[in-house]
Amino acid sequence: MDLLTFRFYAELNDFLPPAKRQVTFSHGCNGPVSVKHLIEALGVPHTEVGLILANGATVDFAYLVQPGDRISVYPHFATLDVSSLAQLRPPLPHPPRFLLDIHLGRLAAYMRLLGFDTAYPDDNHNDQDLAQIAHEEKRVLLTRDQGLLKRSIVIHGYCLRTRDSRQQLITVLRRFNLFNQVRPWQRCLKCNGRLQPIEKSLILHRLEPKTIKYFDEFHVCQACGQIYWKGSHYERMQKLVESVRSQNETFHRLEVLGGSLPISNLPKSEKL
Repeated sequence: MDLLTFRFYAELNDFLPPAKRQVTFSHGCNGPVSVKHLIEALGVPHTEVGLILANGATVDFAYLVQPGDRISVYPHFATLDVSSLAQLRPPLPHPPRFLLDIHLGRLAAYMRLLGFDTAYPDDNHNDQDLAQIAHEEKRVLLTRDQGLLKRSIVIHGYCLRTRDSRQQLITVLRRFNLFNQVRPWQRCLKCNGRLQPIEKSLILHRLEPKTIKYFDEFHVCQACGQIYWKGSHYERMQKLVESVRSQNETFHRLEVLGGSLPISNLPKSEKL
């Protein structure tokens, strides 16, 4: 059996057993095998990986490990683009589109509220369906299921570590650097369709008497026909939007102060 060493950095350690976190450890393999295979065999989905170094040199997922290799694996950098050093996957589609698994319904609503194209399947979709949709529609797959993200046809994805939907939202915005792309009140919370303004006179037959009396500004979903106005839920949702924008200011200050991992913090033998 051939021996090599691994070292995983930052949040990638979330996927490792305690004894292998934040340390260099030995790992054995038989015969030629890709570094991607070994990384996932150790528990880390390939979608979480942003940079791989073999003996201090950048490599891609197809790299076949050699006996004695020193493999260093990094997550995606918040503000440093290393894609030109070793292309692990195609660039993220712009603007990014998302696909959430069945357990992330509230997160789906929050992301739609902020204007992001967010598909959310029904109970009839299994893991293979989700992986196929993400692949065919070039969507970023968000889930808490590590195994789902290890499917080879999934290109872009993220494994959420918390069950708190608001914290999930902030984590996704940070991971994909989306704060400046927030455009609230653009999408239907129900079906993800686009909203457009509509004259009140055209929908009077669909409104309750009190709604007709107290509200004059309306939007309608172009896909499902859902009607929206600034009713009792608007103020609560607007507070969420404002909270997200305040998080953006905090995140920006951290960037200025060096909140992401700079190149100078890499081990000397592994600087880019």
